[in-house]
Amino acid sequence: MTTTTDNSPLLNRYNSYAHGFGEVLATVPAEAWSNPSPCDGWTVRDVVAHVVDSQRDFFAGHDVDLGPTPPFDDPAAAWQAHRDAVASRLADPAIADRAFDGHFGPTTIGETMIRFYGFDIIAHRWDVATAAGLDHRFTDDQLTEMETAADGFGEALYSEGVCERLEVPAGADRQTALLARLGRRA
Repeated sequence: MTTTTDNSPLLNRYNSYAHGFGEVLATVPAEAWSNPSPCDGWTVRDVVAHVVDSQRDFFAGHDVDLGPTPPFDDPAAAWQAHRDAVASRLADPAIADRAFDGHFGPTTIGETMIRFYGFDIIAHRWDVATAAGLDHRFTDDQLTEMETAADGFGEALYSEGVCERLEVPAGADRQTALLARLGRRA
């Protein structure tokens, strides 16, 4: 793994999310990249492209160049190249600490990468694994983080194009309940 590392808690958190996503991508069989995902209308490859493209758009919107978009002929390699570009930018406090007014109020590029895009990376691990026929269980810490984020997003979580509102199945375990909150059927 060539991810940039330093003692920054923010960078370490991003790297942990990014590494976890990369671990799941590394287990996807070659024939599964075109499988339909739990995200309506998306393949596994599309989920990875969404994660990369949404982060690239976020950085570009803040005048931060991540370099050329990696080719998606190998989605796992594209993710690694993207992950390394993001980590190198987050290692620069002038970028990570850059303040702006976000959807939920004043924030920074780094905090948004952790609170929103980190959430996205964790959630899409399950989407990719499920579509590839793999079992993926969130850790208790990841479940807590995702539940806290979903609570913080409030009704914005159910905005058009974000998550579908589903009922939590009776007797659902914690992961199944969280997935239902995120518009996913376990």
